[in-house]
Amino acid sequence: GLQIALGADVRVAAEDAKLSVMEAKWGLVPDMGATAALRELTRRDVALELTTSGRVVGAREALELGLVTRVVEGSAFDAALEFARRVAKGSPDAAAAAKQLWHAAYDAGGGEP
Repeated sequence: GLQIALGADVRVAAEDAKLSVMEAKWGLVPDMGATAALRELTRRDVALELTTSGRVVGAREALELGLVTRVVEGSAFDAALEFARRVAKGSPDAAAAAKQLWHAAYDAGGGEP
């Protein structure tokens, strides 16, 4: 689940969510772009720790580490759906252009962390 979520622009977690890159525990290398996504979202040392140890983090720690955008009480699905509806009420062209500009700025070296 975490690796799929890492591909999203906005990640909402329920208060009781537990997140982990479990491949290390199974003798596998993380795939699906998890290592690259983790490096973009959090510090290098944190990304390395998570991908080599399989340590489980709670939602609040995941927020502090930059793995999730927001932590909500109740349903993360409902909160994410509410966000999507807010975006959908606006101009799709403006949202697409803003996203494109943000990614271009990030790729040019203006990104985090």
